[in-house]
Amino acid sequence: MAKQLKKWKGWMLFGGSMLVVFVLGLICFSLLERRAEVASIFNNRRVVMTDSIVSQNEKFKEDFPREYETWAMTEDTTFQSKYNGSQERDILKAYPDIVIIWAGYSFSRQYNTPRGHRHAIEDMRKILRTGNPGVDNDTDIQPGTCWTCKGPDVPRLMREKGVAAFYGAKWSEWGDENMNTVGCSDCHDARTMELKPARPALYEAWQRSGKDVKKASHQEMRSLVCAQCHTEYYFEKENHQYLKFPQDKGLTCEDAEAYYDSIGFYDYIHPLSKAKILKAQHPGYEMFKQGIHGQRGLSCADCHMPYMQQGGIKFTDHHVQSPLAKIDRTCQTCHRQDAEVLRQNVYDRQKKVYDFAVKVNKELATTHLEAEFAWKKGATENEMATALNDIRKSQWRWDYSLASHGAAFHAPQEVMRLLAESMSYAKSARIEIARVLAKHGFTGQVPLPDISTKEKAQAYIGLDMKSLNQKKTKFLNTIVPKWIERAKQKKRFITQPL
Repeated sequence: MAKQLKKWKGWMLFGGSMLVVFVLGLICFSLLERRAEVASIFNNRRVVMTDSIVSQNEKFKEDFPREYETWAMTEDTTFQSKYNGSQERDILKAYPDIVIIWAGYSFSRQYNTPRGHRHAIEDMRKILRTGNPGVDNDTDIQPGTCWTCKGPDVPRLMREKGVAAFYGAKWSEWGDENMNTVGCSDCHDARTMELKPARPALYEAWQRSGKDVKKASHQEMRSLVCAQCHTEYYFEKENHQYLKFPQDKGLTCEDAEAYYDSIGFYDYIHPLSKAKILKAQHPGYEMFKQGIHGQRGLSCADCHMPYMQQGGIKFTDHHVQSPLAKIDRTCQTCHRQDAEVLRQNVYDRQKKVYDFAVKVNKELATTHLEAEFAWKKGATENEMATALNDIRKSQWRWDYSLASHGAAFHAPQEVMRLLAESMSYAKSARIEIARVLAKHGFTGQVPLPDISTKEKAQAYIGLDMKSLNQKKTKFLNTIVPKWIERAKQKKRFITQPL
C-alpha cells in the first residue's frame, strides 16, 4: 500500500512538473513573439530615415502609429484638475500681485499656464511676451534663442545655421522656419529611435560638470529628453544671447544662485524697487530631482508618459499630461490606494503650497512698492543696498519654487522651504526699507496703490495693454500668415500647422 502511494505521488510530481514546464513554455513563446513583433517594427520600417533629425512629425506616423496617435492627443485641452490642467489659465488675472513682482519684464504683460506640446508654437506666437516685428515699425523684444524648445525645426536650424547664429538672430528671423511643434526628433534619433536630447545646452552643462550625457542610462534618458527644455536657463547677454544652464555648482536653487552671483548676472533691473532681479524660467527637472520620486530613481516618463498595452505591443503613451489624468497607469503602478485617495493626497499638498504662495505674492509685491516709495523720499543706493539684496534673494526663491508649475507635487517640502525663505527675505527687506524711510523723516504706513486687478496693476507699472493687444492681433493676422506661406514654399511642413 505504501509502495502504491509513493508511486502515485511520483506521478503527481511528474505531471505537475510537466504542467509548469508547459506554462513556462507558453510564457516564453509569448514573450518571444512580442519581442519579434517589436523588432519587426524597427527592422522593417516603411519610411527609412537617413538623417538623425526629421522635423516633420507626420513622417513617423506610418511606422509608429500608436506613439503618433497619442502624441497628437496633446492638442486636447479638456483635462482639468483642482490646480492647473491642460487648458490655458491666466495667472496674472488670478494673482494681480505678480504683475508688480514682474514689473519691467515681459512676463508682466501676459503669463498663462501651459497647454499641450501640440500648442507650443501657436502659443509662442500669440503670447504678448514676443515682439510684433513688421507691425507699425514695431521691433523684436526677444532673441532667436526663445524658439529653442518649441519644436524639431530648431535642431535642424542649429545644424544648418550654426548654434551661435541661431541664438544671436532676432526672434522673427526664424518665424517662417519653426512650423513643426514639439515632436519626435526633439527626443529621438530619427534613424534608430534611440532617446537622444537634441539641444546642445544640456550636453554643454553636463560637460562643464564633468559628466557625459551620452553615457546616461536609458532610465536617465527618459528624464533628460525632458530636462533639455524643462529646466532653469539664462542667455549670455554679451555672447549673442547664447543659451546656458546654470548647473555648474549643482541642481538646487541655492546652487544656481551661487553660480549667478559668481558671474554678477541679473536678468533685469526692477523699475520700482531697482533690485537686480534673477528671473527663474521653469526649473522642472531641478525641482523634480529634489523630490521623493526623483530621489527614488523614477523618470519624467514614468509618470507623464506611462506605458500602454495594445495586443502584443507595449509602448509609451506620448499624450504627455498630468499623471492625475490616468492614475490607474501612473500612481497606482506603485501605490495601491484608491485613485480618489491618491488624487486627494496630491490636492492636499498642492493646497498648502499655493495658499502660502498667495501670502508670499502679497509680501513681495508690497516690498517692491515700499522700495519705490523710499526712492521717492530720497533714499540713496548705499542706504538701499541691503534691502535690494534681500529683494533679489526673496524673488529668486519665490520664482524658482513656482515657475515649473508641477513643483508643488514634485517636491512640496522643497517648495515650502523656498517660499518660507522668500517670505523671510521679503520681511527683512521691508524692515530695512522702514529704517531708510525713518532716516528721511517718514515713519508712517507707506501708501500703496490699488493693484487689486490685473488691469489696475498693469496700468500702475505703465503698460499700455490696449496698444499691445492691438499690435499682437495685427501681427497674428498679417505677419504669421506670410510666415506660413513662405514655409509652404520651402516644404517645411506636411499638414497645416496650428
